[in-house]
Amino acid sequence: MADMTILDPAEMQTAAEKQAALLPNGGKSAEPTAANAKHTATRLAGQSSNSKPPVSNSFLDKFFQITKRGSTLAREFRGGLVTFFTMAYIVILNPLILGGFSADNAPVDVAGGWLSAAQVGAVTGLTAGVMTIVFGLVANLPFGLAAGLGINSFLAVAVIQEVTWPEAMGLVVINGILIVLFGATGARTAIFKAVPKELKAAITVGIGLFIAFIGFVDSGFVRPTKGGPPVQLGTDGSITSIPTLVFIIGLLVMGILVARKIQGGLLIGIVATTVLAAVAEAVFHIGPGTADNPGGWHLNVPILSSQLMSVPDLSLVGQFDLFGSFARIGGLAATMLVFTLVFTNFFDAMGTMTGLAKSAGVAHKDGTFPKLKSAFIVEGMGAVVGGGTSGSSNTVYIDSAAGIGEGARTGLASVVTGLLFLGSMFFTPLTSVVPLEVAAAALVVVGAMMMAQIREIKFTKFAIALPAFLTIVTMPLTYSIANGIGVGFISFAVISAASGKAKKVHPLMWVVTAGFIIYFARGPINALMGV
Repeated sequence: MADMTILDPAEMQTAAEKQAALLPNGGKSAEPTAANAKHTATRLAGQSSNSKPPVSNSFLDKFFQITKRGSTLAREFRGGLVTFFTMAYIVILNPLILGGFSADNAPVDVAGGWLSAAQVGAVTGLTAGVMTIVFGLVANLPFGLAAGLGINSFLAVAVIQEVTWPEAMGLVVINGILIVLFGATGARTAIFKAVPKELKAAITVGIGLFIAFIGFVDSGFVRPTKGGPPVQLGTDGSITSIPTLVFIIGLLVMGILVARKIQGGLLIGIVATTVLAAVAEAVFHIGPGTADNPGGWHLNVPILSSQLMSVPDLSLVGQFDLFGSFARIGGLAATMLVFTLVFTNFFDAMGTMTGLAKSAGVAHKDGTFPKLKSAFIVEGMGAVVGGGTSGSSNTVYIDSAAGIGEGARTGLASVVTGLLFLGSMFFTPLTSVVPLEVAAAALVVVGAMMMAQIREIKFTKFAIALPAFLTIVTMPLTYSIANGIGVGFISFAVISAASGKAKKVHPLMWVVTAGFIIYFARGPINALMGV
């Protein structure tokens, strides 16, 4: 039975050294200790003593380095499936955020224009599919890309109050071009390497808490209150809805399967809980969640439509205006919008990739990972392509941690996820069968897995403990990875300098800290400038 536990390099090294100690001469007779340790660590991470070594001479194995990373073809395909199922909601949610079925139920821009939900859904699947496949082939990492929820909401709520939809997507393209340049010139990599390893670990833990909190909220397990504390358990402190009960059952089922190290535990749990959700809907006719039906399904109702296929409408591809916003609202105002997009995109993705690389066991001791520069460039291209298709900036998804938890370690899993996204353009009814409550259960399980990185933070040193703590708690409390990174960076720089340890702060950290101060104060700055 394959081992589903995610081992970090330190654990692998320790396990390997214990194994070597049992060999003649401490394992030194055949080859150097470091080589033995690395070889044993790879074997321990990739397979149990009862599993057969995977075939290592196939094209896929060599191209994606599947055996080298301690994985198998089955794990990669399974991980790709799980990542898709936990991300598939974006094909449904993105059209609801950016578009509608008429001007009455869609975000309308400054000129009265709006986007068709059906067209947004089509380009959402197209862009996510293409960019995830490209990322897998170029960066060889098991990360899925899709329309970023923070940026699409920012576009729909704020940006189109000043510009048209094509002009807003033009700003997204410019944002992507800048991020690609940062990646290609090495500036993004340099900033990444300047971050202390403890803060990188804190980013991973914060993302774990963040995705768990997302799962709790999306399932209705945690809800806002009408007065008093900001959130509460269920409704008035009780679990009152069947969808939330399905989430709880799914969470327990997945947790048991993962704890017992069952191959495909998360995927089995998703499928089983989806079947349970469909049965519950057929019996109780729960319906979608609305103001009149607060106990309904959060996003999509688990009902299989009679129409299984539909032809995607890709009319939005290429419908963007690159510099129209500068002419409409002026260079200063447009530049501030681009600045906000770049900062959000840049650091959300950096933090997400840090956490995912650690979870996948491919991160080095300094937090970097293989093909770092390529990953940054392709992720930046996701913003360019997303704006070019009017589906919003595409970025790496923290939901990819579900596939990593299932065993994915290479870009082959991303290729599988991307192909499924391309298929989702034609099979939207099938995609919508898995309710958000089921995907939420997987996110909570994965969030628990990512918490393991907290052991890398030295909480006995308060100069690092407080910035790490602030990074961790700010992400879920503000619903933003970038906010958590910013608060952590600023507090680390200020506390280190005030404690007489300014030399420990990399010069680039000061530059980024200054940028975050501007980012957090952009509201008052805009007001002072009359923007």
